[in-house]
This record gives sequence, C-alpha cells and structure tokens, in this order.
Amino acid sequence: MSLSRRFLCTLSHSFPHKSTLFPFSRSRYFSTLAMSQKQRRGSGNREQKWQPKTKPNPVTSASASVDEAVTSKLGGLSISDGQVWKPKSYGTVAGSNAASAADVQTEKNNVDLSRIFLKPNLLENFKVDNSTYSLAQIRATFYPKFENEKSDQEVSLKHSGSLFMYAGNEGGAYAKNSFGNIYTAVGVFVLGRMFHEAWGSKAGEKQAQFNDFIERNRICISMELVTAVLGDHGQRPREDYAVVTAVTELGNGKPKFYSTPEVIAFCRKWRLPTNHVWLFSTRKSVTSFFAAYDLLCEEGTATSVCRALDEVADISAPGSKDHITVQGEILEGLVARIVSHESSKHMEEVLKDHPPPSADGAGMDLGPSLREICAANRLDEKQQIKALLQKVGSSFCPDHSDWCDSHSRNADRSVLTKFLQAHPADYSTAKLQEMIRLMKEKRFPAAFKCYHNFHKAESMSSDNLFYKMVIHVHSDSGFRRYQKEMRHKPGLWPLYRGFFVDVNLFKANKERAAGIAKSNNDIVGHVNNGSSTSTIDGLANEDANLMIKLKFLTYKLRTFLIRNGLSILFKDGPAAYRAYYLRQMKIWGTSAGKQRELSKMLDEWKCGNRQLSSAIYLSEAEPFLEQYAKRSPENQALIGSAGNLVKTEDFLAVVEGGMDEEGDLATEREEAPASLSPSVKDTIQKTEGLIVFFPGIPGCAKSALCKELLNTPGGLGDDRPVQSLMGDLIKGRYWPKIADECRKKPYSIILADKNAPNEEVWKQIENMCHSTRASAVPVIPDSEGTDSNPFALDALAVFMFRVLQRDNHPGNLDKSSPNVGYVMLMFYHLYDGKSRKYFEDELVERFGSLVKIPLLEPDRSPLPASLISVLEEGLNLYNLHTKRHGRLESNKGSYVQEWAKWEKKLRDTLSANAEYLNSIQVPFEFAVQQVSEQLRKIAKGDYTIPSTEKRKLGTVVFAAVDLPAAEIQGLLNKLSGMNSKAEAFLEDKPMDNFLRKAHVTLAHKKSHGVSAVASYGLYLHRQVPVELNALLFTDKMAALQAQLGSIDDEKIVSKNEWPHVTIWTGEGVPPKEANTLPQLLSEGKATVVEINPPLTVSGTVEFY
Repeated sequence: MSLSRRFLCTLSHSFPHKSTLFPFSRSRYFSTLAMSQKQRRGSGNREQKWQPKTKPNPVTSASASVDEAVTSKLGGLSISDGQVWKPKSYGTVAGSNAASAADVQTEKNNVDLSRIFLKPNLLENFKVDNSTYSLAQIRATFYPKFENEKSDQEVSLKHSGSLFMYAGNEGGAYAKNSFGNIYTAVGVFVLGRMFHEAWGSKAGEKQAQFNDFIERNRICISMELVTAVLGDHGQRPREDYAVVTAVTELGNGKPKFYSTPEVIAFCRKWRLPTNHVWLFSTRKSVTSFFAAYDLLCEEGTATSVCRALDEVADISAPGSKDHITVQGEILEGLVARIVSHESSKHMEEVLKDHPPPSADGAGMDLGPSLREICAANRLDEKQQIKALLQKVGSSFCPDHSDWCDSHSRNADRSVLTKFLQAHPADYSTAKLQEMIRLMKEKRFPAAFKCYHNFHKAESMSSDNLFYKMVIHVHSDSGFRRYQKEMRHKPGLWPLYRGFFVDVNLFKANKERAAGIAKSNNDIVGHVNNGSSTSTIDGLANEDANLMIKLKFLTYKLRTFLIRNGLSILFKDGPAAYRAYYLRQMKIWGTSAGKQRELSKMLDEWKCGNRQLSSAIYLSEAEPFLEQYAKRSPENQALIGSAGNLVKTEDFLAVVEGGMDEEGDLATEREEAPASLSPSVKDTIQKTEGLIVFFPGIPGCAKSALCKELLNTPGGLGDDRPVQSLMGDLIKGRYWPKIADECRKKPYSIILADKNAPNEEVWKQIENMCHSTRASAVPVIPDSEGTDSNPFALDALAVFMFRVLQRDNHPGNLDKSSPNVGYVMLMFYHLYDGKSRKYFEDELVERFGSLVKIPLLEPDRSPLPASLISVLEEGLNLYNLHTKRHGRLESNKGSYVQEWAKWEKKLRDTLSANAEYLNSIQVPFEFAVQQVSEQLRKIAKGDYTIPSTEKRKLGTVVFAAVDLPAAEIQGLLNKLSGMNSKAEAFLEDKPMDNFLRKAHVTLAHKKSHGVSAVASYGLYLHRQVPVELNALLFTDKMAALQAQLGSIDDEKIVSKNEWPHVTIWTGEGVPPKEANTLPQLLSEGKATVVEINPPLTVSGTVEFY
C-alpha cells in the first residue's frame, strides 16, 4: 500500500455489534468514518460524475429480451461524460388526500393478491426442464460484512440505530434481513418526513422525483435509522432521524458503492442528511488519529472525540445531523478506511460545489411526529404500520403492497430449489447461484427466504414467476467462513449484509435460449481471456480497500455488558453473568483498571435488578448509570454520560411475535451469550499450525514434557503432525528457526522446547503467528507468585533442585556446572517486576489461552527457613553483582569468592532438604496428563482463541522517550565518583529499586490534551538521542536535565517546559513535582551538578 493513500473518518452513533481490533500498518494513509453501531463495508473508488442514466428496460416477462439484460449488465449503467446530473421535474401525485390514496392502494393490493392466489398452483405446476431459466437481480444491499481483522471493501458514513435500505416505492423498503414490517414502515415515514423538513412546500414534488430517479437508475440508499420507537441501543436519541450511510448502484450485476465524496454530493443534491467526516491525508495526521483513538477508546464521548479529531484531521466536514444534538454524548465508535490518493482533492471539490443545503421546511407544521403516531396507535403492529404509511402520503409511498399480511407473502421453499436448478439467464444470476450453492453445501448458518413479489403480480403467469429472496446470515461466523472461501475462490461475489434479490423464473423458447447461451458464452470467454473483470464484477480495485471499526467502551458497557447480558443474568444467574462480562472485557483487551471499575459497577447493577426487556433496558439502566456516575469523577469518566432519559414506554413501536430488526426471528439472537457454550466457540482451525511454547525457568520440566507429548499415541487428538525442537540442540538463532519450520510445515504442531521468558520473545512468537497463520499456546508452571515475580520462592527452590539433579544436560546446565545458582537467578530476574496476575493476563491477552503445568502439592508445608535464607542471600548477591557489573558472569568481577561460597551453600541446603522438595512436587505423570488434556482441548477447538493481536487500548496516558535504566544508573554511579555533592546525595538512596524505568515525558493527556499526546504517534517506537547534562535535586526529589534530539531531521520537542528524567522522589512526593526543580533552583532551594561532558543515550518514543 503506497503512502499516497488517505484516511477518512466518520462519526458513529450506537448500534450493538461484536468486535475485536484489527492489526494495521500505521504508515498507511487512511480515511476514518465515524460510525454508529454496525460499521459497514463498501467498495473501491471510482471517478464518477453525477448524471442521469437511461432507464433500462425491466425484464418483467418471458417475452423480455434476456440478451438485453446481459448487455445491460456488461455495460452497467454507465453515464456519458457530456451529461450533467440534474433530476428532471417528474410529475407528482397531486390533489389526493391520505384517505383516497389509501382506498386506491387497497384496491390495488386486492387486485395484486387475487392474481396470485386465484392461481395457487402456479409454483407447484412450474416444472424445471431444459427450457427453464432464472434471472436474479440484487434489489437492495448494504456493505459486505467485515471483521476487525481483515476487510477489503470501501465503507461510507454511519450513524447509530437500525439499518434501513430504500430502493424506491417499487424497489422496496428493507430492514437488515426483512421487509414489510414496522421497521421499514418507520423508515419510510422518517425518510418522507425528512423530505418535508428539507424541501418544505416542494416536498411532494421532490419525493416523487426522488423515487423516480432511484427507480430508473436502480439505486439503493442505505441509512442508519435512529429512533426511540424501535428499541434501545447505546442511548435513546433525542430526535428521530436517519443518516445516509451508503449509496449503491445496483445495475444488473454486482453492486457499486459510491465513494464518500460521491455520497455527500448525492445527499446534498437531494437534501438528505450526512454524517461528520474527517480526512487524514498526511502520515502524521494518520498516526495522530490512531493515537487519539488509543487515548480515548475507554472514555471517549462525542464531544471529546470530535474535538480531538478536528484538531488532528486535515479536512473536517461536519454532518447535517450533529451527534450531540440529535443522539447524545454516547458514541458507538469510528469506522476507518483506506481511500484513494485523489480523495482529498475530490472531497474539497465536493464541499465547494455542493454547500450544505437549506432546510425550507424548518418551522413548518409537519403534522404528528413519529412518536405521536405510534403513541396514538398502540392496538397492534398493523395499526401502527397503516397509520405511518397513510401519514407518509401517496407522493412518496403510493404502493403499500409490501406491508400486506406477512403470511400471504411467504412462498414455498421449492422456489429456491427451482432457482438453483434453472439455467442462469445472465452472469449475475450465475454468480448468485454459485454463492447460494456454496453456502448450502458448506451448511453456513443462513436462511434463503422467498416471498411473493406483489409488485410483479400483474405479470405473473404459468411460465413467468416472480419472487423476492432474502439471504439472511444468522451469525458472524457465517460471514467469517465465507470470507475464508473468498480467499480460496477470488471470483466469488461478496456476501452482503441486508441482501435482497428479485428472482424471475421463466420459460424460454429455442430462439431465446440460444440468445441467452450466446451472451453467457461471450461473458465466459471475456473472463477466460484474462480481461479485467472489473466491468463485469462491478467495482474496480475494490480489494485494495481496507476498513476497520473502532468502538468506545462507554457504548460497549451499555449494549454488550448490560443489554446483551440480560438473558444470562436472569436465566443463568449472577455468577454466569459475571463470567460473561469478564470474558467480554478480556476479549476486548480492556485495561486492568477499567476491568476493575466495570466489574464493581456491574456487580452492583446485577444485584438490585428486576427482569426487563432488552428493548427498554435503558429505562432501568440509565437512572442507575446516572446515579453511579455522580458518586465520583472516576465513575463519571467510566459511564461517559448519563441522564436526560427519553421515556419510550408510551410510544414504543408494537413488534409482534418477538421479531427484531435482524429479521423475522422468533426470539432475539444475541451472539455474545451464545459464545459461552464451547460448541459454538471460535476454534483453532485444523488447517492452521500450532506453536506450544514455555515462558518458564530451567527446571520447569519443559523438555521432559515435550518428550512425553511427542511420544503420546495419537498426538494431541487430531491428524496434525507433532514435532519438538530443543533449543539447546539448535545451532544459530532459535526463534527464526521455529518460524522457518512453521512456513515449511504450516499445518503441524511445534513444541518449542526453549524458555521464552520475556516480552521480546513473545512478540516474535506473535509475529510468527501473523506471518504463518498459526496459533500459539503458552505453557507455564503453576505458582502463586509474588507481587514482583510470577514465581514464588518455593517454585524457584524446586527448579534449582531439579537442575542440580541433572546429568549430561545438552545446554551444560546441570550438577557439573559451577554456577547453576547464578544462572537460575538470572532467569528468575528476567520476570522481575511482573506480578503473577500481570504475567498470566499478559499471556492471555496476547495469545488467547493459557496452559498451566501442575507443580506443587496444594497442602504442602511452608518452605523451610534454611531454604528461604539461602535464596534471599542469593537474590541480594545477584542485585549487588548486577548493580556493579551488569551481565558479567559470576566467575568474574568483585564478587567471585562470594559467589563460590553461595553456590556451595545452595547445593548443601537443597541436598539437606531433598526429602521436603521431593514431597511437595506433584507426580510428573499427573502433570503430563493435565498438560496433555489442556492442549488436546485447544487443539480440538474446545478452547476459545481470541485474536493474537495485542494492542493496549485505553491505557495510554502520556507520550515519553523511554530510556535504558541501566545506562542512567551507570551515569549516576560515575557522577557519584566524580562529584562529592552527587555522592553525598546518592549514597543513601535505593536507586536500584527506584530507577527500574526511566523516561522523558513528551506530553500528558490531562496536562496537554489528547491531540498533543497523539501528535507523537508518528514517531512511535522510533529512536531519538537524548543528551543528559545536569543533575538537579532537593531532599525530596531528583531529576536529570534532558535535551532531546531529532528523528529524520525533525526536532522532538517536549510539551513540558523543562524536559527531564525523574530519577527519585521521597515518600509521598509524586513524580510530577520534579517539574518544579528549575524554579526551586532559581530560589536557591535546589542543588545542581553539571554533567561535563554530557552523556548522550538513545531512547525510543513510546505511549504509556
């Protein structure tokens, strides 16, 4: 991906959708779309002018030319460059009141239904033979489903609520997986009302023109329908409205999605509402955007997010609907996508040529509102639908046939069978048949529901049948599986969300069949000759697009943790609910601090709650959140915003039969609760490799375990080969060798028989997983650990005891080695500073699973005092040695004799306590059995494997230059020997304990703002020279004065007035107080020791 790509960002409102984050290269240019609930994906960019298109001849009967349909497919709905997009003044229905329109509509519906049901055996008598053809045209669709991990389609702007698609009065109105219900009736009403708000007295005329335009050009408008009458999402909106999220040219083939500038131009021409869009056209602004999200993802609200993006974006195009005004502060997230190099120029032109339209209907009496109509018609769903459609008026909705009785719409399942058996009349139909066959053969979780097409009722005959098909994917796993199939079969068409197809089954005579065959052969020849399929398959360059979705915790805690957990809380109880929300937070990578805060809040929520419907969960949740937020600033930041609850009980839409916006489901489908069952968990695929590695210490029995696992009959329970690579026998660099083996044998299980003790190694393994599509499982010794080390002293004693019982070890670490104790302490210190909880959490967050090796008996007696004493003596000696000599071996330096004495004492003490050390260990056979069972579960797919991607989100507080603490300590030791003031100050300070990490703060979120911290994202992980030229100190604190260098000839400047490295503070003194040292020095209250010549060290820019 070239750096000439751009990044576009649009604001998102609320809409529940499960997610995990995608790894991306921050050196790319992106476009971010702020989204509402579900982020949609789209297609590539095209240079397209806004021009009218010749209305294609609809194929409504067997007598229509299918050749023309194929030709139209190949030619698309291309527009000649000489035309200008200017909608005609099409005629409008005038002089009709709502009642007369309804009468006419009722009569029309009766005629349509009679033509179908007077001949109930049409489908049954329609036999598939060699003259039977099917013609399928996509009628409405939204972007293909995309995951955070990978996406290759363009996406448009997004707000929050329910997906609503409109393809014209005859084309139809659709929800995500259904039509002809309260969701689509509400959508049509809101869309029609927005025309009145925008056009005033011209609304009727413009409505008719709009319908005619999108019908003639086969365009589908997708919107986020945000309303308080259809159930709760993240926050009840203050107004009922819709925001256009996509404009799609359906043509006669693969849909073509408009680019974001084109969507804005289209909407402003028709005065339809758009969303807030930000464009990032430089590398610095792109990296600043991602950094800003990292800073805000756990506390961001609409105000803070919009302010931060306005500050870092190159172009900001406010939407016609302000999120804060119409929705509120709770922001679902952002959608980010790659767009073309020309996007910024195109966007500038569109914003210049298409200024925000006026609202001619502002202040006019538009009649009863959506909420008033729903409140006045609460008898049943049919009554509400009828009232809404009548209020829309005949100019916009003259045909109500889609909303007739749902049972009469249903068609027999044999429609699908006959559709697949019939010859495809064109290339598009063949591709749709290919898609459906694949999904049925692979048993994807999807339904293919067919309905009578009442719009075509008058064209129905015994040899010419018309239906609507809804392709309804029940779960996200279906989309993921289909995307995998697309990687193996690039010619497959995408699986869209909101997928509706018009199906025509007809008979063709020999002449017509010959024409169809010729047209199809021409297309096949065109493809086989290597010609570009962009014309046939629609969008050019659509696979060059990348899109990711980024959600905010303030939204997720409402929808995922509270609303989606209701069924678990009331069905399975508080314990199951707690397990559910802890697992969700773990999957999201929520920071430890926020996990604690949320757990406390959710524990309180679950204890005092009564059973309630998810459609109105905010009636209970919002008052609770409001009161909880008032208790402390921390609670307020956690909740984000609460209060001003909109009461919906009196006007909530009546939804019969438990249907939801996903479609005609009998009960709500909540995928997150279902994930608690192992049978539906995401699993390690048998076609992928598995790396088993050991973050441990010598003596943890990893080699013995690997040997047993390698020799276990049946391996790990599947047919993948198992191999073990022992680190002590591998020449050269070990982990690159493992990576090579993964590439050579991508479907094998590799036992990495080498200690993997630090985050640098873990990162290598993560990279290995990404490059080879393998999964990794860490196997660790079980231990209580301590606050500063994941292994307690009793575990360390056992490890040392085991090592000293070895003979002829390949790595020469056995009883013949003179410095076993020192080596073991060196490994032990590699984990220093990590608590057991941090250690385990870090591994789980990185790799998604964890296997523990049973080590010690739970009812063992305490570690003898003699063992504690010798271990603590060794730890103290190790600290002295490393403080003075660093990594110098123990047989060199100032403490050679002390090491020799301690090594002998260690052996003697371990030998004296041999009986105790043997007694506290679990039997090795038991450890092997337990590890084997855990690994078998993972290999079989009984263990959930979240993404191995790790991004610490929400924990970013400040940007700094990370400095090597050892070099700073060496400088202080040298300075102490050269300057008496420094020596006197430092001699009684425990610098080895305090100075474990060192940094120069660049910017802090609270002091300098989000955008200030985010601006350093461009330099993340880059090295920068830092010159240390003075030591300033008082009796309460000390710091080194720092001067920052440059990266790529650009000076790195700290937002702090005095760049420095805080090296020590007294008890109760916060590190930020070191900022006052220059002022104290000027007042004679601090001491300075110059460092001459200055010391220059190299650090890296990092986020903390």
